[in-house]
Amino acid sequence: MAAVALVGTASFLVNGARSDASSGPPHAASETHVTPSRSAARKPTPTPTPPSPSPTPTEIKVPATGPGTFETAQASGARVGHGAKLLRYKVEVEDGIDVSPTQAANEIADILGAPRGWTRNGTSSFQLVSSEPYDLVVKIATPGTTDALCWAGIHQDTSGEYDCEVPGGVVVNLKRWVKGSPTFDGPIHDYRALIINHEMGHFLGFQHQACPGQGRPAPVMMQQIKGLHGCVANAWPYDKNGHFVSGPPEQ
Repeated sequence: MAAVALVGTASFLVNGARSDASSGPPHAASETHVTPSRSAARKPTPTPTPPSPSPTPTEIKVPATGPGTFETAQASGARVGHGAKLLRYKVEVEDGIDVSPTQAANEIADILGAPRGWTRNGTSSFQLVSSEPYDLVVKIATPGTTDALCWAGIHQDTSGEYDCEVPGGVVVNLKRWVKGSPTFDGPIHDYRALIINHEMGHFLGFQHQACPGQGRPAPVMMQQIKGLHGCVANAWPYDKNGHFVSGPPEQ
């Protein structure tokens, strides 16, 4: 990363959307009795029960590029953290992609408010807003739009693969938001946490760091997608004991 979202009896949740499946009960089987009593009752022919359709997992598509226009998440939140350094941020999602701006904004708010996030430093706080005033914008964009914005903002070639920080905001590559990274072995939410924490770290003044040693957690300011170099993937600025995970400056 460079300097930095539905008639029946069964219901399933698929990627945040409701997909309903119907499987009606089998029709009641009828019995016909015959006489004399020596004759055994004729067994009814069972009515076949149609199989219940299984929910089909869906995957968010990643178009190569999009229109370059964005929808602002109509979501806001309370200030998280007690630090005097407040960053108010908006979340925008490129039009035409299958990511809910509101869901993305709430996920980002959860990341920034997490106990191992940047608020642990005691000096930083964050607030999700949907209108002015704000300090930065987090955009989720297709790879092609990400490349265009990153090049226009900082003349960085993100090659359809990376995220970037630009003046006044962060551009998150939809490919990374959906697919994660081959170097990161963990839930997709954790990788999204790495994206957000890394880019917010730049806004807090942190530069890229390198692996501090074999088997140790990778600093969140390390460009982990480009290789772990012996470190273990890590999405959070602080460890479980509240210690800052750092490394030497990247050369």
